[in-house]
Amino acid sequence: MHELQVFPYPLSITFLHMCSKFLLAWLIREWCRWYNRTQRFELPWSRYVKTVAIAGTSSALDIGFSNWSFEFITISLYTMTKSTSIVFILMFSILFRLERKRASLVLVVFLISCGLILFSYESAQFNMIGFILVLLASFLSGIRWTTTQLLAQKKEWGLSHPINFIYHTQPWMALAILPLSLCIEGSQLVSSKDLFRTTEYGQLLLDLLYISLGGLLAFGLECSEYLVVSTASSLTLSIAGILKEVCTLYLAATFNGDQISPTNMLGFVICIFGITLHVLLKTMHYLPSVHRRSKE
Repeated sequence: MHELQVFPYPLSITFLHMCSKFLLAWLIREWCRWYNRTQRFELPWSRYVKTVAIAGTSSALDIGFSNWSFEFITISLYTMTKSTSIVFILMFSILFRLERKRASLVLVVFLISCGLILFSYESAQFNMIGFILVLLASFLSGIRWTTTQLLAQKKEWGLSHPINFIYHTQPWMALAILPLSLCIEGSQLVSSKDLFRTTEYGQLLLDLLYISLGGLLAFGLECSEYLVVSTASSLTLSIAGILKEVCTLYLAATFNGDQISPTNMLGFVICIFGITLHVLLKTMHYLPSVHRRSKE
């Protein structure tokens, strides 16, 4: 959010973040090749186009639309609307046979979605453009994380390591977001005093430093998200992300003096209950397999 305040071009910032992540992944791969004296993994072109393109493109549009929506809506409305991504992730997970159809899963998704809507309901300032952007981002998030899980769990494809995955997906992500960035922000960016027409070069360097720092944080976040998806599931990642969003809103209300109504508090409790239920169900699902392995 601070980046948008100093450099109000969300799609261009997203594009620069993707370039930063690709550069970091390339540097790490080169260092590993030099240090270990081994050949770098390269995905064949035909497989690269067929398998990585969907994940990369949907990821770019998910992130781009999400960042763009902050120009129109509040964090509360964004959080409330983006909570629908868990429904899309469940839908695509069942469609791609990553999750089995279970009543308990539907109950968990229902509880978390209802809880999050109640938690942020009264503080939301509605804006149709922002709402549509976040809803599109939620739909694309379902495609993004289910295809990412498919790639992560196919060990023979060589994309189970987050650095390899980031290296191979960022070009697709950058190519997907660049046309949007040029069409929507291109003319403003070229004529803006924040960039090409600036006379304050010190401020420009500071702005670019903020953007680079955001790219570094995005790199670390994507690595951790990918590790969760590869070892657990896209649904688990989505639920963990919702817990983060709920905690963020709760802390903002606590420290910034925002009012929390009884409706908001009820939503918070329902949301936490849904997340706890998911953790318990996952634990019960994995315990038998752990016991079998220990006996072997």
